[in-house]
Amino acid sequence: MSTPTKHTPKVLISDALSDAAVQIFRDRGIEVDFRPELGKDKEALAAIIDRYDGLAIRSATKVTPKLLAEAGRLRVIGRAGIGVDNVDVPAATARGVIVMNTPFGNSITTAEHAIAMMLALARQIPQADASTQAGRWEKNRFMGVELTAKTLGVIGCGNIGAVVADRGIGLRLKVVAYDPFLTPERAVEIGVEKVELDELLARADIITLHVPLTDRTRNILSAEALAKTKRGVRIVNCARGGLVDEAALRAALESGQVAGAAFDVFVTEPATENPLFGHPNVICTPHLGASTNEAQENVALQVAEQMSDYLLSGAISNAVNFPSISAEEAPRLKPFVALAEKLGSFLGQLTEAPIRGIRITYEGEVAGMNTRALTAAAVTGVLRPFLQDVNMVSAPVIARERGVVVDEIKREGGASDYESVIRIAVEAEDMTRDAAGTVFHDGKPRVVEIRGIAIDAAFAPHMLYVRNHDKPGFIGRFGSVLGEAGVNVATFNLGREREGGDAIAFVAVDVRLDPETLERIAAIPQVKRVRAVAF
Repeated sequence: MSTPTKHTPKVLISDALSDAAVQIFRDRGIEVDFRPELGKDKEALAAIIDRYDGLAIRSATKVTPKLLAEAGRLRVIGRAGIGVDNVDVPAATARGVIVMNTPFGNSITTAEHAIAMMLALARQIPQADASTQAGRWEKNRFMGVELTAKTLGVIGCGNIGAVVADRGIGLRLKVVAYDPFLTPERAVEIGVEKVELDELLARADIITLHVPLTDRTRNILSAEALAKTKRGVRIVNCARGGLVDEAALRAALESGQVAGAAFDVFVTEPATENPLFGHPNVICTPHLGASTNEAQENVALQVAEQMSDYLLSGAISNAVNFPSISAEEAPRLKPFVALAEKLGSFLGQLTEAPIRGIRITYEGEVAGMNTRALTAAAVTGVLRPFLQDVNMVSAPVIARERGVVVDEIKREGGASDYESVIRIAVEAEDMTRDAAGTVFHDGKPRVVEIRGIAIDAAFAPHMLYVRNHDKPGFIGRFGSVLGEAGVNVATFNLGREREGGDAIAFVAVDVRLDPETLERIAAIPQVKRVRAVAF
């Protein structure tokens, strides 16, 4: 992590940001250049980026490895908004550039847009407006539906989803919610009924989506899922393009399975053409979820304050690639941050049932470090497979909001064979999963225990976790499947609880495995479970 600059910091704003944000930088003693036209001119931006310590952006500016290579002086990138998919975060991290976002600044605005789309859909307001202004008084054509007493299904009941649920309750809708992280206690607190996805699909009159786009949520409303919905359902998506199979939705609209859809987000944006366009029962807006004066002001002010704090004092808030710790302790803590996040990510990728609690135990020297940052990293790792936008600052807040209990235990008096060990246990509704790791003298994190079974494995970008019976023939058949699939093994690490009992394999491979190869591994008689994990 870079220390704050000693000279007068200089910030470039390359996207449209409010004047109030510009003034915050100036009031804090930071030089600022407001050049919103540069966000769409990558060549001009690259030509001057090396003059600045900070870059404040929205969505138009694309921060690529090529741009970062020209930004020798850059220390911080501030994204006014939630999504940082226009920033190459790993490339920024490799160059020591902090990437910040403002994860909570536009929640109300986005929730209100979803409610507005829902009402417009129920009463066909855009279509009726166009017809009336064209001089056709088609009163009988636009027969709407009343929302009162209908069932609203909320997929994703986090920060925005909870606001939508609250507004829906105010409209006298019955609200059911599907969210793996929503605890029964939190559901009662916000007044919703927690259900599984299939039940939500079967019961909801209106479905609204409020989840990030991850491998688990991509096409969560697939053709198969849409077939399970109540006939005549209405669907609202103001979250992310790709959550709904657009072609399948068009077919469901044509068949009448879905009565109408209101979309603010699309798989491809800007959306100049789309399978949903032109259908009479579809309402579309151009990604306006966060587009209100209040939301734009909120995120702009927040990002200006956060960037100023970092450039002037080194304080870090809402960083997506580094926890809130000081520059002095960073070198010693950094490898343990990586260990905690990777262990958490491993367990999160194995967990599909709703999570109730996360327990992190620190043994040995690591127990005397800044474990708050380590715990934030661990929780981030667990949650990220479900919530892509989560970061080391927002993760504890999100866990608390969703009723996930996070326990931290410190044991400074030794840690078995290692100077320091971090143990993480994820308690889900189906079972508890646990793993432990350490950092060797080379600074690289390693797994030393999974499910109580000793193992010694380094993390790699693509890995396979296999739980199997300790019986002859497994390794040969496993290797044959990988060989036939053309998959090269980088490392192969084994552990077992006892001879002939349960065993595990943690295997690094050169490429991500396709579903067919995973199915062939799962079919090996000795295999109890196989899961591809990525780091």
